[in-house]
Amino acid sequence: MRRIIAENPNWSLVVVPSLSSMCLQSIVNNFEEKQIFEQLTPGQRDFIQEGLSPTLPLRVTANLIPDGVYWKRCCERRWDLCDVSRYGHSWRRMFFERHLENLIELFIPEVTEPKAVLDVLPFCKSYVRRLNVSQLLPPIKEPQGEKDGEENDLDLAIDSEHDEACAHHFDFGLVLRELTHLEELALVYRVKECGMNFEWKMFEMTKRDCESLAKALKSSRTLKLFRLHQSNVEDKKCRLLVKHLLDHPSLRELDLSHNLIGNGGARAIGKLLARSKLEVLNVCDNKIGELGAKAIARALSRNSTLSSLNLRLNLVRDEGGAAIGEALRSNTTLHHLNLGGNDMTWRAASALSDVLIENKTLRSINLSCNNLGKVGGKALAEAMSHNTTLTELNVLLTEVDEQNASFVSEVVCANQRSEHKKQRKTGSIKYP
Repeated sequence: MRRIIAENPNWSLVVVPSLSSMCLQSIVNNFEEKQIFEQLTPGQRDFIQEGLSPTLPLRVTANLIPDGVYWKRCCERRWDLCDVSRYGHSWRRMFFERHLENLIELFIPEVTEPKAVLDVLPFCKSYVRRLNVSQLLPPIKEPQGEKDGEENDLDLAIDSEHDEACAHHFDFGLVLRELTHLEELALVYRVKECGMNFEWKMFEMTKRDCESLAKALKSSRTLKLFRLHQSNVEDKKCRLLVKHLLDHPSLRELDLSHNLIGNGGARAIGKLLARSKLEVLNVCDNKIGELGAKAIARALSRNSTLSSLNLRLNLVRDEGGAAIGEALRSNTTLHHLNLGGNDMTWRAASALSDVLIENKTLRSINLSCNNLGKVGGKALAEAMSHNTTLTELNVLLTEVDEQNASFVSEVVCANQRSEHKKQRKTGSIKYP
């Protein structure tokens, strides 16, 4: 055996690579100039995907490289946490959805060029199914020097009018009409980690924002779920949004929780229930009172699509709760109702109890954090003795006595076992 000590420290005794491997490596190195991919065998394509740079322009890779190893590498290079199961197990879909979300979240009105977002749309519109935008930046406010006297007051008035006209956020009309496969949209008008620059205006949408968003939603004909929360949406903005959502062909779930919607907005939502195919409505943590609850109840009595209604943490009180109970006498589609934390008493519990005897559609009711008392608990227990379909009745923190609460729990458990047996017989049971 002879040993050769080479002058080149990178020299090795490894066998010279095959010509095919050298050709494939050449394709990888020059892929941006000449895309050779579809003509290759499956094994050769795998080699190309393993070697391609994740920094290649999207115009080159978007519609050419299939979902798989390459897009996984792109995702893991940009983000530490990559749960592909949340994106239909598609790495390419994850990359484009999160990439577009980042562009929108970092968009600064009057500073960022819209072209930065528009240029990406042709490449990502076929793969984006959901957008979850967790922040929207307002325009940058330039500091101004202090002035004295009447001149200062006049400048403040002009600045205030200017701020109202210009303090808008990203215009979703730019993207929604292009995203022809978009099914879910979740927005929050806020600035994350604003620190010492905090201003209340950073946490609400303006009238101009609302107008542009409403028109954009109307143009999105494939949207199934729309969520807008923690954005200080009050009655006027709610009515404007609803006006453009009336008769929407695909909307099935609406979430306006954690806002400032009152009775006026609730009346608009009632109209939406009459002119839409909503299946899930969430208006939790708003300011909907008795009149607003009655408006929703009237719409609910004639609705034939809604299966879940969440009114938790509002001001429904007894009259509103009784109105919703009365609506459930004629409604045959609602399965889940949440009235927790609505300042209701035994009167509302009694009204709902009368319905539980007749209604065979409801599967769960949440009445927690209301002052139902012993009288309300007794009424609910009496109603549950005649009910065989309700599989959840939450009466936590309602002042219901232990005996009636225990009886309600026993009946609910019995109904759950009965439902489980029916599912086993029909083969519709779902195992985890």
